Amino acid sequence: MDHFLYRDGVLHAEDVPLTEIAAEVGTPFYCYSTATLTRHFRLFDEALAGTDHLVCYAMKANSNQAVLKLMAELGAGADVVSGGEYARAVAAGFPGERIVFSGVGKTRAEMRAALEGGIRQFNLESEPEMEVLNEVALSLGKVAPVTVRVNPDVDAKTHEKIATGKSENKFGIPISRAREVYARAAALPGLEVVGIDVHIGSQLTELEPYGLAFDKVAALTAALRADGHTIRRLDLGGGLGIPYERSNSAPPLPIEYGALVKEKLGHLGCEIEIEPGRLIAGNAGILVSEVIYVKSGEGRDFLILDAAMNDLVRPAMYGAHHDIVPVIEPEPGVEPHVYDIVGPVCESGDTFAKGRKLPPVGPGDLVAFRSAGAYGATMASEYNSRPLIPEVLVKDGQFALVRARPSFEEMIARDTIPTWM
Repeated sequence: MDHFLYRDGVLHAEDVPLTEIAAEVGTPFYCYSTATLTRHFRLFDEALAGTDHLVCYAMKANSNQAVLKLMAELGAGADVVSGGEYARAVAAGFPGERIVFSGVGKTRAEMRAALEGGIRQFNLESEPEMEVLNEVALSLGKVAPVTVRVNPDVDAKTHEKIATGKSENKFGIPISRAREVYARAAALPGLEVVGIDVHIGSQLTELEPYGLAFDKVAALTAALRADGHTIRRLDLGGGLGIPYERSNSAPPLPIEYGALVKEKLGHLGCEIEIEPGRLIAGNAGILVSEVIYVKSGEGRDFLILDAAMNDLVRPAMYGAHHDIVPVIEPEPGVEPHVYDIVGPVCESGDTFAKGRKLPPVGPGDLVAFRSAGAYGATMASEYNSRPLIPEVLVKDGQFALVRARPSFEEMIARDTIPTWM
């Protein structure tokens, strides 16, 4: 569900017509719905009701400070994967005890910043990382709370570039070596083992892979407790998918996911952490773009937009689908036209969709990419010296610019010319 609906013939974000936002901030732009973000967080929180739990928002999905502040005010934790994300989380109001630090390549500087600023736990991914964190913690006179990310060798049945729980993936340590690795962690004086971490991938559309992974986590919990470890916290990652194609069947709901967590792990008496990102932010955002040209080619028509692959890279990177709709509602019964929908960047890969049916549109018309709130703005770049596009947050009948489009002068001023030139 989202809060982007047609009203009086115009697509609205909550109670604001998108045409009004476009007139003020220009196109292309991202637009996020406060109501949708709030609803999706609460769906996860309610799904785990009756258990000791924390819903940690995966910031990599959308790290705009306004979105983060909303999540912090709702009581979410934050899942961060870099020093920059940690700094953003703190600036947005997340207390250290609600910040989880994940990622395979944490540096000494990042570890030090989190230990000094406050951290709930580090999710460790390797033995070398474990040794380094121990050294950093001891140098600060601190003890770092840690889980170890185990790789359960479970096929998440998702795109190969966002699968993380198979044996060939770079994440975590093989679950077959978990007892050995935990023994080493317990022997390091700068670390305190608090639990287990597992994350098998993103955009999962069925629950079976979760069930297989959770069974392995339950067995590992029993084995580690038998070895003398205090396992009081289970970090289960995120990854539940969203319906990018509205014509397809919907992925499992958070309530169904929560029921599975309780069924498989509820008897262990552990605090449950989950790290959803896409399902909170994905359908809470859209990308609005203007048609520049309609170009007739050999056997096809091209719809050339002012948005490009640098603004929304998912189609070029993953072959990902986004529903694309006109901002002005088409008349009932209008015959659709078939377009290849592309951007202006000088790359053949700058293609959003091929052979897509859309009501006839022309230069100056606005179109909206649905389900663009996750991994849209955070993965954007300034390729072709195209400025990062604005981000807008809507609440009820008001909207605010929460990231401005930089000018060409601001972009150029970030470069420095050597004195010898």
